[in-house]
Amino acid sequence: MSSVAMTDLVVETTQGPLSGKEKAGVLQFCGIPYAAPPVGELRFQRAQPAAPWRHVRDCTRFGPAAPQLPSGGMTDRVPVKWDEDCLSLNVCTPAIDSRQRPVLVWIHGGAYRSGQGAVPWYNGTSFALQGDLVVVSINYRLGALGFTDLARFGADYATAGANGTLDQIAALKWVKNNIERFGGDPRRVTIAGESAGAFSVATLLASPLAQGLCQRAILQSGATHHTLPPEVGARVADLLLEELGVDSMPALQAKTPLEILQAQGRADARYTKEGLGKGVMAFYPVEGNQVLPKPPLELMQTGSAKTIPVLAGTNKDEATLFIMDKVSEAALQRQAAFYGGGEQLVAAYRSLYPEADATTLAINMRTDYAFKLPTLRLAELRAAQGADTWLYQFDWESRAPHLKATHALEIPFTFNTLKGPGVRAFIGEGDLPQALADEMHQAWIAFIQGGDPGWPLYHVKTKAVETKATKTRAVKHFNTQSSLVEDGYAAISAAWEGIR
Repeated sequence: MSSVAMTDLVVETTQGPLSGKEKAGVLQFCGIPYAAPPVGELRFQRAQPAAPWRHVRDCTRFGPAAPQLPSGGMTDRVPVKWDEDCLSLNVCTPAIDSRQRPVLVWIHGGAYRSGQGAVPWYNGTSFALQGDLVVVSINYRLGALGFTDLARFGADYATAGANGTLDQIAALKWVKNNIERFGGDPRRVTIAGESAGAFSVATLLASPLAQGLCQRAILQSGATHHTLPPEVGARVADLLLEELGVDSMPALQAKTPLEILQAQGRADARYTKEGLGKGVMAFYPVEGNQVLPKPPLELMQTGSAKTIPVLAGTNKDEATLFIMDKVSEAALQRQAAFYGGGEQLVAAYRSLYPEADATTLAINMRTDYAFKLPTLRLAELRAAQGADTWLYQFDWESRAPHLKATHALEIPFTFNTLKGPGVRAFIGEGDLPQALADEMHQAWIAFIQGGDPGWPLYHVKTKAVETKATKTRAVKHFNTQSSLVEDGYAAISAAWEGIR
């Protein structure tokens, strides 16, 4: 791209004019408010419209992240600048023109507790230049400030257990109303995310309030399973209020964000000790409100996302990021019992992996329970509905000790950001696996542009599709030498039969 005049970097949005910058061949507009600051009386309430402005707003720097405690994750290796005034998004575009390019809206992960759209791994430059796409990344409320069910305090707080999801919906509405001004097409929007970002994508696909806001979806290491039933959401709120020593909204509003975050950590510990959630953490989206009237998978069963093509997958060794120490036999048995499988599940995994020790079995079991099985069940449901679904598995193993094909490792491959800060520590020493990054990046581009990613749909064998040419339950395995595997998850699915 040639140098762009400053006057070309001013865009008139529905709220007012804003200016961006040119960097690395693309145009970037950062820290754009898509909703009013959720502060003061608006804390714990659904997102409200942003106030308009008349003068040109400087949008050349990222806005602050949502309030969060340090996570120690690979994507936040430097201190995170956060503020309650966090509802902003970023746009990366090849040009400000009338081309109406496909749009990628990225929702960051971080267990609904940490992260931000400004993470360098999510840099959209390569998508913009190689795919001629417009890329949007967003911030949304996290943890107790975004997902505490406070409906007990009145109608203004009826959606408090899913306000972080409503933030995401508000951002998508901003995209629908404004992205054409940035060279994008509001009728070709793909929402995508990893981990809690993928949980978010699934929740948006299910929510009646998000219908019509996207046309395609990508779920990386997450599906329709990480939400809390109303009774568990209410208990989480009990724990937070007890830890803060308050029993009214005015008293809660008087607490600082840091005090709420610290109480969130203590409530987390009690939640875990009480054995709540069955694998779903506290301060996740709560069901039983306008946003999620029912669990996401139940809403999906009604066909809420049947017409939306989905690309979804998991990593081979997701749980190595969470299980770093040696696991005893007794701990393995407790883990299986917690999942509802007990000794029978352990025996099934020993049969699947006869050479594995207890630690490896625990990693494989958690990988499947938390990520692979929910993704498979979503794919099975969608295949039975005739909905277009493509599945993948990321198999490339990090050269760093222990990690293998761990959680989040695929992100710099799909974004083509292998040279980004912190990536080298995650993938280990040696030559960059650029060929694999190119392969995955191009597959994602093809899907976002409206095509297929380069391998067959995930089909369930039925009379309607029983032909010799049809691939059954096809999954693309990405590695140095990628491959297509049919019916490769049959044994794992059988091991979990009847366990939810």
